[in-house]
Amino acid sequence: MPNFCAAPNCTRKSTQSDLAFFRFPRDPARCQKWVENCRRADLEDKTPDQLNKHYRLCAKHFETSMICKSSPYRTVLRDNAVPTIFDLTSHLNNPHSRHRKRIKELSEDEIKSLKERKIDETSEQEQTNQETNNSNSTQNAVAEGGGEQDEEVLPLTLEEKENKDYLKSLFEILILMGKQNIPLDGHETDEIPEGIFMPDNFQALLECRINAGDEVLRKRFETTAVNMLFCSKTQQKQMLEICESCIREETLREVRDSHFFSIVTDDVVDIAGEEHLPVLVRFVDDSHNLREEFIGFLPYEADAEILAVKFHTTITEKWGLNMEYCRGQAYIVSSGFSSKMKVVAMRLLEKYPQAVYTLCSSCALNTWLAKSIPVVGVSVALGIIEEICSFFQRSPQLLVELDSVISVLFQNSEEKGNELKEICRSQWTGRHDAFEILVDLLQALVLCLDNINSDTTVRWDNFIAGQAFILGSALVDFDFIVTVVVLKNILSFTRAFGKNLQGQTSDVFFAASSLTAVLHSLNEVMENIEVYHEFWFEEATNLATKLDIEIKLPGKFRRSQQANLEPEVTSESYYKEVLSVPTVEHIIQELKDIFSEQHLKALKCLSLVPSVMGQLKFNTSEEHHADMYKSDLPNPDTLSAELHCWRIKWKHRGKDIELPATIYEALHLPDIKFFPNVYALLKVLCILPVMKVENERYENGRKRLKAYLRDTLTAHRSSNLALLNINFDIKHDLDLMVDTYIKLYTSKLDLQEEVLPTTNSEITENT
Repeated sequence: MPNFCAAPNCTRKSTQSDLAFFRFPRDPARCQKWVENCRRADLEDKTPDQLNKHYRLCAKHFETSMICKSSPYRTVLRDNAVPTIFDLTSHLNNPHSRHRKRIKELSEDEIKSLKERKIDETSEQEQTNQETNNSNSTQNAVAEGGGEQDEEVLPLTLEEKENKDYLKSLFEILILMGKQNIPLDGHETDEIPEGIFMPDNFQALLECRINAGDEVLRKRFETTAVNMLFCSKTQQKQMLEICESCIREETLREVRDSHFFSIVTDDVVDIAGEEHLPVLVRFVDDSHNLREEFIGFLPYEADAEILAVKFHTTITEKWGLNMEYCRGQAYIVSSGFSSKMKVVAMRLLEKYPQAVYTLCSSCALNTWLAKSIPVVGVSVALGIIEEICSFFQRSPQLLVELDSVISVLFQNSEEKGNELKEICRSQWTGRHDAFEILVDLLQALVLCLDNINSDTTVRWDNFIAGQAFILGSALVDFDFIVTVVVLKNILSFTRAFGKNLQGQTSDVFFAASSLTAVLHSLNEVMENIEVYHEFWFEEATNLATKLDIEIKLPGKFRRSQQANLEPEVTSESYYKEVLSVPTVEHIIQELKDIFSEQHLKALKCLSLVPSVMGQLKFNTSEEHHADMYKSDLPNPDTLSAELHCWRIKWKHRGKDIELPATIYEALHLPDIKFFPNVYALLKVLCILPVMKVENERYENGRKRLKAYLRDTLTAHRSSNLALLNINFDIKHDLDLMVDTYIKLYTSKLDLQEEVLPTTNSEITENT
């Protein structure tokens, strides 16, 4: 559907013009300036939300300095942009014409006031524009409906047209490779016999396309020297970067339209030998659906402060997101990375206080807490647990072997045995009760690994048997036993609390109220740590005795104490000081940090959801907790009255009307737009990372990321191709990609040809 310009005497629409069209801003003060400058009386009684949704102004009504080039692919307005160029007189030449967009006549006082304000704004604007222009002078852009073109468009020459067609063919091949997860490189060098040249996958697809009848590629190929690469590695990299940016921009456009968003990172991954941080963004789209989309990888930095700076710079400058609209941040990382990501979170909070640091709904609280514990023994234990889970899920035969051992051990409790068998077929290491499960399974795991390692019937190959021996040895280490038992007991205090956080909206709301009780219990444990640790250590020693494991101190500690003349340290006192005490202290502090006052106030606002209201007998007070989001509301002055109407609506509903149980259901109510403040609050609450994505079809970003990492060899991974593969269903504009490439690399359109090696030895020398 075309966009029509709302300016008086302007008849442009998006289908007839390649100008950019801009929505009216949601900010009430700025929106009011737009309306005043438009001089349309019929717009004055409309809300900023209505204007934003239904009205546009074309780029011709803005000074050139007001248009910001934030990326190579999209024209946007500066944050303080106000339209100033209008034709308010041409309709006077035809007084009998009918005008749908009537111009408001100003009084003398209004004209005088407008002139004074214009003088003040002009001097202030000149200074602001000068600073902003300097910072954006090197950036290019393409508008939502096509870039603004002040210069006359000249027809393409035959050579230029052939060049564009050629580049379009190259982009089509790269996009195909990305979507189908085909690596750029082909056979490894050591796989190719001496004297034979094998093209990489990209070159092979080029040749295939030429043979299939692509005349543009054939013509270019015939004019290229036989010892030249048809498309150099440098050009491939440049084109892939443009593909990645164009695809990402489609998602970011929706994020900007949504206004508010949250940032979520997943575990650090290896991309072709380098550590990268996957970044996802949460937002509510135009159809009121909460979505979590993958937007790219960030190179991981060992220094936390450098990582924080690069994280912020990439999101704001490279990807063009305004962090002022970020309302949540969450980080899922393995042991060892947690403390660094916490530094990133704190630095962002210092700049953007409303970017609340929260837990992520896709990660169990106990798993997240365990990964964050700064104790080496805990990190080692978590790694062993993950390897155990991966080992048995390697093949169905291994799970069958484990099942048979469980059946023997749980003969007297068949129901418990069947439950454990079912659990072993899932990703149980991410459950709230993972450590309880491990303790129950420990004897079966040890016996099963021993059977595999000592099997004389050659049922298992050497690799499986070797892995079984290594994992079996790790499980029968007393240090591992005591670590798992201590974690099981300490995290039992947070298990129910964490489970509720991943439950329904009402569960999350009431979980926020139970945090005080959880912290009280943990503080009591800390005050009586001597007694609690004694019980935990006794449980660990009993389990070790059952498995015939020697109770001893870690070898590294024993060796360091050989020259020490002080009385010998007992195992019980050692593990109390190095494990129990720091673990309890850390968990208490982490809970306080992650559930800050702002986070808890946000969760208290969940009483806006009608089902929660009903459980509270409609005796709620959202006004107090919603203060933190006052600047996000379209009409904050009417919030109290609107909330009263919202409560009355549900309190006196019909008998056959059920109360919406989730934010998702509330956002999809037909009359939700009659409660603009409630709607705005629900949208902000919905994007908090702690809230789960109700509809699984909108959580594709994380699932596809996991699938890509699972299915792609580390050496074949590419951050550019990964984004194309994960976002394979996002539309792409080949013409936009080609035009962008020409703009950025005009001087290099001779395709940067490279000499083509003809033998295997030459390939090795070149690499």
